[in-house]
Amino acid sequence: MAKANINTQMLTWARERSGIPVPEFAHKCGVNEEKLLAWEAGEQPITFRQAMQFAEKAYVPFGYLFLAEPPEEILPIPDLRTLEGQGVTRPSAELLDLIKLMLQRQEWYRDYLKQHFAEPNPHVGRFSANYSVADIVADMRSHLGVGDHPKRGKWDDYYRDLTQRIEALGILVMRQGDMGHYTRPLRVEEFRGFAIVDDYAPIIFVNHGDALGARLFTLIHELCHVWIGQSGISDGNANTHRQQEVLCNAVAAEFLVPETEFSSLWQHDLAHWQDNLPALEAHFHVSTWALARRALTLNFISQAQYGHYIAEQQAQHKANESSGGPTYYQTKKSQISQSFSRAVVSEALSGQLMLREASDLLGGVKPNKIERFAKELGI
Repeated sequence: MAKANINTQMLTWARERSGIPVPEFAHKCGVNEEKLLAWEAGEQPITFRQAMQFAEKAYVPFGYLFLAEPPEEILPIPDLRTLEGQGVTRPSAELLDLIKLMLQRQEWYRDYLKQHFAEPNPHVGRFSANYSVADIVADMRSHLGVGDHPKRGKWDDYYRDLTQRIEALGILVMRQGDMGHYTRPLRVEEFRGFAIVDDYAPIIFVNHGDALGARLFTLIHELCHVWIGQSGISDGNANTHRQQEVLCNAVAAEFLVPETEFSSLWQHDLAHWQDNLPALEAHFHVSTWALARRALTLNFISQAQYGHYIAEQQAQHKANESSGGPTYYQTKKSQISQSFSRAVVSEALSGQLMLREASDLLGGVKPNKIERFAKELGI
């Protein structure tokens, strides 16, 4: 077999970039750890086939292995996350690939709307970051058709209802918990969501690797980003000092759990503050995660109490995850914006879009299965 004259230092970079531990990565490549490390050290030759497999398992283009030094990979949208008060500098391969996919979808949908003579979305940048929380919340409620004290139903039903209302405003809502396979999870420790602002095709993304109750807060947080016309990736850090994040956190909290209503129901004299949550959950129909967050913003509980509670919720969420669930097509339908999916599938079935391109836009739905996916969408 022909030896691949690659830069072996790029092998180490690619593996570390993937975030996959050495033993697991060696197994993926079908070799032992010693041989893998020998490849990276340049002590053993690697064939073209092996190098191509290495690049595939590391989720990098094969050509990258021939570079003299690693490319500088920068998030294409503002990074509003914080880690000990500082920005997070090295995004994961999953996050980079995800944002690339979302930008690809956004570009296609923007062109689609313009071809159909759509007007710019009037909800993008309606306010600036200098407006008050109350003004933004009132305007969002008005356009979404949500009253100050809405009949919310169960919190997960409320989440689906708000998602549909946001989509009705021409804002695409995308949700998933991995990059197509459980071996490529979207780590909530890295980000909870992001918004990519665009005059025609604004996108909100909610990380479904997060605890169920946290997703509702993220949805409204990212909607606020669209409302103030500022893109950004967020980690939901309650300690952030970034102006946009402080504002969007406050808007999400007030939208979901109004301060006046919440304060009147909170009992400060209970032995354990968590004992407030069942009654409040029944009243507001949002998750206890959101309620705890609201208690924190009003200084009813400490940062330490909040952090401990959320850690318990996250651990419980992971423990309750099961292998059962919806079908492949139902999952795709729930992950991808309904407006976007319908546009792509309709264009593909009418011959205006190549099936291969539609497959890429839909995150891997096979070309010969697009008609089946259309039935799931009701097309």
